[in-house]
Amino acid sequence: MERFINILIIDDNPTNQRGLKEILNGGGNNTLIANTVYEAISILRKKEVGILILNIDSPFFGGIELLQSLKEASNVSNVYKIVLTENTVSGTKLVKGLNEGAVDFIQKPFNPNLIKAKIEVYKSMYYKDQRIGQLLENIFPEKVLNDLNYKGKFSPKRIDNGVVMFTDFVGFSNKARKITPLKLLKKLEYYFTKFDEITEKYKVEKIKTIGDSYMALAGVNESEPEPEIRVCLAALEMRDFMINEREVAIAMNKDYWEVRIGIHAGPLVAGIIGAKKISFDVWGDTVNIASRAEQESEPDRILITQDVFDKIEDHFVTIFHEDVEIKKRGGSEMMYFLEELKEESSDEHNHKRAHSDLLRKCNMTVIDFQRMERTIFNQLKSMLPEELLYHDLAHTANVAKAAMRLAKLEGISSYESLLLCTAVYFHDSGFLVQYSQNEKFGIKLAQNKLSDYGYTKIEIDLISKIIASTALDTEPVTMLEKIMCDADHDYLGRADYTNVAKKLRIEMENMGKTFSDLEWIDFQLNFLENQHRYYTETAQNIRDSGKKIRIQTLKTEKEELINS
Repeated sequence: MERFINILIIDDNPTNQRGLKEILNGGGNNTLIANTVYEAISILRKKEVGILILNIDSPFFGGIELLQSLKEASNVSNVYKIVLTENTVSGTKLVKGLNEGAVDFIQKPFNPNLIKAKIEVYKSMYYKDQRIGQLLENIFPEKVLNDLNYKGKFSPKRIDNGVVMFTDFVGFSNKARKITPLKLLKKLEYYFTKFDEITEKYKVEKIKTIGDSYMALAGVNESEPEPEIRVCLAALEMRDFMINEREVAIAMNKDYWEVRIGIHAGPLVAGIIGAKKISFDVWGDTVNIASRAEQESEPDRILITQDVFDKIEDHFVTIFHEDVEIKKRGGSEMMYFLEELKEESSDEHNHKRAHSDLLRKCNMTVIDFQRMERTIFNQLKSMLPEELLYHDLAHTANVAKAAMRLAKLEGISSYESLLLCTAVYFHDSGFLVQYSQNEKFGIKLAQNKLSDYGYTKIEIDLISKIIASTALDTEPVTMLEKIMCDADHDYLGRADYTNVAKKLRIEMENMGKTFSDLEWIDFQLNFLENQHRYYTETAQNIRDSGKKIRIQTLKTEKEELINS
């Protein structure tokens, strides 16, 4: 499986640049060149770099001094730095370089096999770091991780108004006795994974799971507005998901699970406990009252306290429950069942989704990307003609995957990536209408439908231009257009090219265009050599070498076919 990484070479020597690029390009390596410190900093600010190669012998930009400054830069603290030098025996620069954070060196003249081996080692370590980072992000909030990475500690702090949500499954102990531990674990993982997706969507942080209980916070480690509204929106989506799961299970005569949810807002103390097995947690009456609200709630219902009600009553339908006694602490809290969004606060096309004005109030995207994605995929799955063996659902998924990969390597923002991915889906939706000029019909569908999912006219126009850029005799202009074109032809440089090309040949024959074996080879060569080119530097770096191999293989096949 290919693994992709940005490798930055900081060197003003063209010979070194060409030599290293020739050695490293391909195999998922996106090799970038910086001739100056300014260029290097510009790339590091925009793109996520995994490996940095620095010429410490260059007299023009002070390699050691640059390495020292990079050592202190937070955005490259996890980058593997390798120094390039001619003298490894008595060179004091090399020693200084290793002391200033370099992990290895490359010696001139270049040994290609040794360089490739070293890069693969650090590439593997980089991906292991990425995986560890992802696991830590699932355990600790982002702010906590940042403090631990750069300060070495996270100081306890008081939050005046945090929002706590608890969920648990009704009758869990009885259900646990009826199924095997493995099935129980898979069931919990399925539900908690969905809860994770929902909390992330509403910028709510999961803190932990305790058995079948799920705890999440808002307004503690982030400063996003309207934490009470965001938690209530997340709770409604969790509840609706569980109700839908229940209805499906009943229809199939299967057992189902039900959830109870409780929410309270108030002061908290947040901190880290433990010396070896550390964990982030929050304490205070607010936590206890939220837990009490969850216990008092009913199957597939959400119970909120007065403090939450006061902040959300303008936007949600609620029903007064009762004055609930708070055990141990004493006293009571007025509680309400959270039912649904009020009509004026819900989207006119989807009443379970918040109105765009309310989403903006919460500093959330108004685009309902998930619903759009689900709708388009269902349409492509059920309505694409069977004759389309190449332009099938797998093709759309592969183009979307390639587009997101290129976007990440190019340093494209998450918002622009969302628009790009939307263009990918609607680009292929044109095949639902007509085989030729699919871009034209994809644009029409986008212009007619995307406003239903919260896209603005400016965003729809931008998406339309991205779709149009893949038409024949059209040159992409913007970076998003270039990425779209390169993702659409990503397979030309991949190892599975032959299998994909076979599907294209059968599809074209289904549409009335037949080829002899020699004609098919000439058709491919003409496209690869005379019509196609990759537009982004990233695609050129990671796919051009594979494309050249495809061309040479086809020429060999042609020669063998002619001589047979």
